[in-house]
Amino acid sequence: MKIAVVGGGSTYTPELIDGFARLRDELPLTEIALVDPDARRLELVAGMARRMLAHAGHPGRILATASVEEGVAGAQAVLLQLRVGGQAARNVDETLPLECGCVGQETTGAGGLAKALRTVPVVLDIAEKVREHAPGAWIVDFTNPVGIVTRALLEAGHRAIGLCNVAIGFQRRFAARLGVAPERISLGHVGLNHLTWERAVHLDGEDVLPALLESHGQEIADDIGLPVGLIRRLGVVPSYYLRYFYEHDLVVEEQKSKPSRAAEVAAMEDELLKLYADPSTTTKPELLGRRGGAFYSEAAVALIASLAGDRGDTQVVNLRNDGTLPFLADDAVIEVPARITAGGAVPLAVPAVEPLYAGLIAHVTAYETLALEAALHGGEERVADALLAHPLIGQASLAGDLARRLIDANRRHLPWAGA
Repeated sequence: MKIAVVGGGSTYTPELIDGFARLRDELPLTEIALVDPDARRLELVAGMARRMLAHAGHPGRILATASVEEGVAGAQAVLLQLRVGGQAARNVDETLPLECGCVGQETTGAGGLAKALRTVPVVLDIAEKVREHAPGAWIVDFTNPVGIVTRALLEAGHRAIGLCNVAIGFQRRFAARLGVAPERISLGHVGLNHLTWERAVHLDGEDVLPALLESHGQEIADDIGLPVGLIRRLGVVPSYYLRYFYEHDLVVEEQKSKPSRAAEVAAMEDELLKLYADPSTTTKPELLGRRGGAFYSEAAVALIASLAGDRGDTQVVNLRNDGTLPFLADDAVIEVPARITAGGAVPLAVPAVEPLYAGLIAHVTAYETLALEAALHGGEERVADALLAHPLIGQASLAGDLARRLIDANRRHLPWAGA
């Protein structure tokens, strides 16, 4: 079986390779194609990947190429993990909104919109090449903002599923706190990508969330950066991205007082690339754990194995709503547990969503609809409309100002904006 990883020069990639090597019985791969336009990074990461597979005794071949067509040809699955504009563009996403008093984050708020504007056209171009050179392949999108990108792929008729590591991260941490195998834990996970809540934690079918909040509430609160009193009052565990909504002003002040996450990651990437260049490095470095993307490889392997093997198991993915959340349109992309087979992902039934969460889900879905329109068709008015619809912005003068700033800062990545 061949898998292609577009964005294969990412410092994330050895996390994937480590998972492919450890979970070879679950997903027997013969070839992994790493596709990236950055020749230097690709050479370093591909060399590291080859050493890792050899060290693990994995027989798979690594193909390194700048050509999407060559990389995806004959693949059964294509993973997208690209970052248009690199860490420099991310730094703008995280710092420019702060100048206007808004949260600076690469997937949420104004920064997330900027990333969508840069990313959606590139992903759709790649997907057309997949359609031509690997017509039966599944596209697994890990590229943020996952919800918007996945919706763009689905609306263009591609075989695509969005993937995030938030749910599997909660599953693994809850299992560790309970001292049980992760496979015994399932989640009442509901919402949109990076806007989700765990409304239940089932251990062998029994909801133990109330007990978890009682005995481990402070630890859970510390993990997500929210007050323990809030999560105990709500009786749910929000993802840490909800902090940007529930404590917006506090987060803005914190962000203004320290370097951006992009600056931190850029420094880490320099160190990681040095390690990848060292021929004695044959396993993923400990530093990679601080880079982000925990459990990404496990989530990717599980999803691809289920698509290839028609396993019919349950995994949390991003997919079309199709009536699952009745207060959203069918073509909205939601993040919920789904049954995974060779035919794709089918969402499981979701208990009625409380107004406290449904309102925010509907609000952000409206923003995502407008964000996709702006990414597909361009125009300052469309960008401003998307910002005006976002619950973290929502003021006309602010939306207009931010729209102009975002377009100016990203002009070289936006063909419609002109030079």
